[in-house]
Amino acid sequence: MNFEGTYVAMITPFTDDGKIDEERFRSNINYLIDKGVTGLVGAGTSGESATLTHDEHRKVVEILIDEVDGRVETVAGSGSNSTHEAIELTKSAEELGADAALVITPYYNKPQQHALIKHYQAISDVTDIPIIAYNVPSRTGVDISVETIVELAKIDGIDAVKEASGSIDKVSKLYKALTKEGLEEDFNILSGEDGLTLPIMALGGTGVISASANVDPKRMVLMVDSILNDDYTRAQELHYEMINVIDALFIESNPVPAKTAMNIMGLPAGPLRAPLADMKDENVEILKKALKEADLI
Repeated sequence: MNFEGTYVAMITPFTDDGKIDEERFRSNINYLIDKGVTGLVGAGTSGESATLTHDEHRKVVEILIDEVDGRVETVAGSGSNSTHEAIELTKSAEELGADAALVITPYYNKPQQHALIKHYQAISDVTDIPIIAYNVPSRTGVDISVETIVELAKIDGIDAVKEASGSIDKVSKLYKALTKEGLEEDFNILSGEDGLTLPIMALGGTGVISASANVDPKRMVLMVDSILNDDYTRAQELHYEMINVIDALFIESNPVPAKTAMNIMGLPAGPLRAPLADMKDENVEILKKALKEADLI
């Protein structure tokens, strides 16, 4: 499967009593589709997947697929620090009809590089759904090396990586290594760092899985589309229009600022689930200032 464009790592809206707010989740889905996104990710880490029960996880994916109804691509978060659990979540996503699965590297365990290959191979062996490997070492404690990503690219069914190591040099080396193996046409690099999407795509990336697009989807879509159309002048303008908001959205742990911003903007988000907590007041003011300067409030 070819992954190209703007995918939104959706937040999961909750009711005041902590349940999944299905009506408002559906509202957010339609809002983002109306803004021109390529695809939507449900039950990913921005959706507070670590605090969802298995039944809730399945429900989020089920609602996403039902409401999208084929209008854009649907991606289900299905990673875990247990290979067995990741397999079950990915099989569930496939059964529900998701177009692809986003599988984060196992967290806390810190598996070796050869163990990471076995992990993704095991998932791919028992499912037919396209898999996006998610590399975010600041969250998981393990960084998928360039060499390992190239080996993953050779596995049938692993079609992309969401790269959030924060290293532009790594992206450059990765694209060069994929090209050397003749894999660059069949394996996509997606930005997992909103503020680095422009340089990542300039080096061979084909899109972004974006948390900030919950808040400012229009500009992110326009920037990514501008890059895909080789209009780097317009892409640079949009990058700088967004950058203060992006910075503010990561001033505290994601998705805390994103949910806060959406609540400020009148978009459905609701409360956070523990152990996440409300933002510090001084950071809320920084966020409000960035939103105001970007004409989002």
